[in-house]
Amino acid sequence: MTLEKLKYPIGQSNIPEIITNEHIKNWIEIIDKHPDQLIELVSNLTDEQLDKPYRPDGWTSRQVVHHLGDSHTNSYIRFKWTLTETSPIIKAYDEVKWAELPDTKHAPIAHSLTYLKSLHQKWVYLLKTLTSSDLKKYFIHPATGNKVTLEKNIGIYAWHCQHHFEHINQLLIREGWKQ
Repeated sequence: MTLEKLKYPIGQSNIPEIITNEHIKNWIEIIDKHPDQLIELVSNLTDEQLDKPYRPDGWTSRQVVHHLGDSHTNSYIRFKWTLTETSPIIKAYDEVKWAELPDTKHAPIAHSLTYLKSLHQKWVYLLKTLTSSDLKKYFIHPATGNKVTLEKNIGIYAWHCQHHFEHINQLLIREGWKQ
């Protein structure tokens, strides 16, 4: 398997220019189901399995699970800022450095699995209340200066859920750990 396929097992994010209500509905459903699917995938893994990188120089499955909690927290906050401020410039974070912190590198995954389930319940509730005009609101990413609409960010995070799920899933398949 190529390094590119290991990095992007479902391909890179490809959000359509024109986002329909059907896209939004499907993406929210992906975000909604993600914690339960992740819990089912990783709950029976041993520490040895959790601490194996999904690719050379990549994160471990443990780091991926904790990264999902960190990243989705940041996204949820970005939604709140965008809904309560005018075109906010968000705060970026160094996900690579965060992945090296003890709560990401060594902590039990149950911490983030429980957290993700609660966070996603709150997040999905909020997403389902967004109006058409809310979905067009945007934040500005400080590193790129790009304007990211809330509708696009829903698609990005639906992809993010599937992207990291598949990192772990493909590792389990390659290692013969998938039941």
